[in-house]
This record gives sequence, structure tokens and C-alpha cells, in this order.
Amino acid sequence: LAQASSFRLTSINLPASSLAPSPARSHNMSKPTIGYLGMGIMGSAMANRLIDAGFDVTLWNRTKSRCDELAKKGAKVADTAQEVIEKCDIVFACTSDPESARKVVFGEQGVLAGISPGKKFVDMSTVDEETSKDIGAAIKAKGGLFVEAPVSGSKVPAINGQLVILTAGDESLKEEAQPCFDVMGKKTFFLGDVGAGARMKLVVNMVMAMNMEALSEGLALGSKAGLKGTDVMAVLEEGALKSPMYSLKGPKVLEGDFAPHFPLKHQQKDVRLAIDLGQKVGQPLPVASAANEVFKQALFAGHGDDDMSAVYAVVNK
Repeated sequence: LAQASSFRLTSINLPASSLAPSPARSHNMSKPTIGYLGMGIMGSAMANRLIDAGFDVTLWNRTKSRCDELAKKGAKVADTAQEVIEKCDIVFACTSDPESARKVVFGEQGVLAGISPGKKFVDMSTVDEETSKDIGAAIKAKGGLFVEAPVSGSKVPAINGQLVILTAGDESLKEEAQPCFDVMGKKTFFLGDVGAGARMKLVVNMVMAMNMEALSEGLALGSKAGLKGTDVMAVLEEGALKSPMYSLKGPKVLEGDFAPHFPLKHQQKDVRLAIDLGQKVGQPLPVASAANEVFKQALFAGHGDDDMSAVYAVVNK
């Protein structure tokens, strides 16, 4: 497995202004024991890569049966998140939204119950800044170490270890966890204090939502104007608008294939959180707000569990 790139983004206040390689690190030390909480599309793919890379992995999921496939590959399965924290060197989590992230940490027999001085927790969920800061503060108050590490990428990049990992928080833990990040992703950024990772992820997913909605409108307009969707995609592929997301999503949209890689309900949640962030920092977001309304239409039309590209189904009426 080729070693993934790691970058450090430093900043004064909110804006990141410079990019430099992370300090050199040794990969010759023995592997830490790993815990992983949350066996959804993303969590299960990342945990699977850690297992395949030879890490000793203990899993937990609210619905225990979601751990069965990875248990067959040798992963251990715990009954509670607290148990995972208590027995593992580094514990990762990837849950669906701020509410579930808080429950995993603050709930009965959750992460916080198992935290003692020196315990290490990395949350890879996409949440708002306040949630990440609340979790980080609670972990730190009990002597633990915390890194937020939301990811840019969906199912296929997670399976292939091609995620972009957006870390912030305790830099020593980030460095200790880097061999795991190298297995799960192709680049790791260190963005500074807790909250910066959450903000960056919301910016990225907001832009992705606007682009997906724009592609849907373009394909719908082309179809109604008598153009072949395949021709529209071919022209986009040859011009300045060529992008990996368009190349991946466009053909599937034309085939009506909305099998979930990144569920629409999570995409809409992220746009909503980005709009909330814009309100807090005084940034108008008219295009994102319009895209959010279209994603809400798709959500209310029953496409929440479909791929985010199912927004096309309500655009192309």
C-alpha cells in the first residue's frame, strides 16, 4: 500500500493561508489497537481497510448485526462504545449527523464514560462546529485527546482508501493516528484548532451540493431541449467543467441509478449546516440556499436514502 500524502494547513483565525508537509514520522513502530464506532456506508468501508492493513480492530454499532461482515474478517465486536474506548489505543467514529455523534459520546455507556487520562478519540463524522467543540471539550476535561477528522469523499473513495481527511485538534494525536489515516485516505490536512475541520467539510459539501444541482438542471434542460444526455456529458467532459464528480454521477443519473454512495438525506443535512454557518459568520449564501430547497424537495419526495444525485429526479419533472 502506497503511503498517502499528509499536509498541514496553518492559519490565523478562520482562513487557512499556508500549506506545508507534516513533520516526518516513523511507521516502524508496532500498530496500535484500533476501535471503530459506526458501521454505516463510510464507517464500515474505513474499518474494513484498517482490518485489511493488519490492525487489531474492535467494532461497535448501535445495531450490532451491522458488524457481522467485518467480524467474519477477524474484527472483534464490543457491546458498548465505552468498552471500545476502554480497551483500544485509538478509537475512531463515523456517525450520520450531529445528533448521533452526541449520543455516541454523551449517551449511556458512551465514549465519554470510557474516557480516562490519555485515552484517544477521533471523530470522523460530519457535524457542525459546535458539536465538534462540545465533544472535544468534554474529552479534554477528562484528560483525553481529541481530533476531529471529517472526510471528503463517498463510498467508492472510502473503499479504495482515496478519502481526503480534514483534521483539527490535538496535533500529537493526529500524528499518532496518521498511519491509520494513510490507510483510509490519500491526503490528510491539519487545519488547526477543533472546529476548523467541521467548517472545512461544510464548505466542501456545500459546493458539492450546488454542483450536483447544477448538473441536474443542465441535464434536464438539455433533455427537454432535444439534446441527448450522453452528448451533454460528452461536451462537459471536454471542457473546463470536467470534474470527477460529474464523470461519476452524470452517467448514473442518465441511467436512473441512484444506489446510495452518499445518501441524499446526509447531503441536505450538510447544506443546511453550511447555511447555518453562513448565518453565524455573516456570509449570504443565495445559491446554496436555493440548492438546499431543491434537496429538501427530493427528501420530502422520498429520496432521502437514495444517492445525493437523486436530486435529479425532482429537477427533471
